[in-house]
Amino acid sequence: MELLRGLTLLLIAQALGEALVRLTHAPLPGPVLGLLLMLLALRWAPLRDTLRPAAEGLLAHLSLLFVPVGVGVMTHLHLIGEYGLRLLLAVVLSTGLGLAVTAWVLRAFLAREKQG
Repeated sequence: MELLRGLTLLLIAQALGEALVRLTHAPLPGPVLGLLLMLLALRWAPLRDTLRPAAEGLLAHLSLLFVPVGVGVMTHLHLIGEYGLRLLLAVVLSTGLGLAVTAWVLRAFLAREKQG
């Protein structure tokens, strides 16, 4: 029952994000805004305790979420053959950029922590 409560709260956050995006015409996906709302809401301890069983349940079965991706790759294998090098380049560049930005933000936070 606790798992269902947590999943319900996650779906409510996603629905709220979707509704806000549609109302405000914000230029980002609804689930992303819902995730940001959930991040803010997680500061409240009772909500964290309610979501914990759902988070643990989802993490325990995380590998199942990769099955649709694997099926999609197998279904569109010809596209990988055609655009594989471009996809590889995009993945490598975006990963490198993500790592660089993360390192930059970490250095900024550590420098700020030293000062303050």
